[in-house]
Amino acid sequence: MKTGRLEAFSDGVLAIVITIMVLEMKAPEDTTLQGLLTVAPVFISYLLSFIYLGIYWNNHHHLMQVTQKVNGKILWANLHLLFWLSLIPFVTSWVGEHGHYYEALPIAVYGFVLLMSAIAYFILERMLITYHDDNYALSKLCTNGTKEYASLGIYLLAVPLSYVNTWVSIGLYVVVALIWLMPDRKLEELMSEIEEH
Repeated sequence: MKTGRLEAFSDGVLAIVITIMVLEMKAPEDTTLQGLLTVAPVFISYLLSFIYLGIYWNNHHHLMQVTQKVNGKILWANLHLLFWLSLIPFVTSWVGEHGHYYEALPIAVYGFVLLMSAIAYFILERMLITYHDDNYALSKLCTNGTKEYASLGIYLLAVPLSYVNTWVSIGLYVVVALIWLMPDRKLEELMSEIEEH
């Protein structure tokens, strides 16, 4: 089967997830700078989560651009990814509501959801590669998986570290986001080739 419905459904779910996150943000009760500063932790956790969702949406879009066909297993792998991404508003709200990011459990659970999202995306990639032939463009891109393995390693380090120092864990989550914000040259070249044909 073709990828159209999978793409449309995934885009819809991610749009709803972002909408839920926006609705979780409440305006300050007073109109002073001090009142605005009281909601800063919620905004910062929202910003990081929005960036993560943007990264997943962007990569998922590229993934589908090079995908020719999907099967039932791939649909379930995609739903598995969407399940973990749909938990991001919950953990974002939980982290933001605890003010100054000193509580270990919300930071650890936030990292666990990011870890499971990364694992789910990795599984989806591998299922797509095994379902296509050797000429499949994605198999050429995923030869070493450096970014994927580095991200998984950082998450595995950051989750337990949240019980030692929450700021170190938050810093590591930011590092992973920065790694993925840098565009992959091979991917950009491949996308240009596909558009030319």
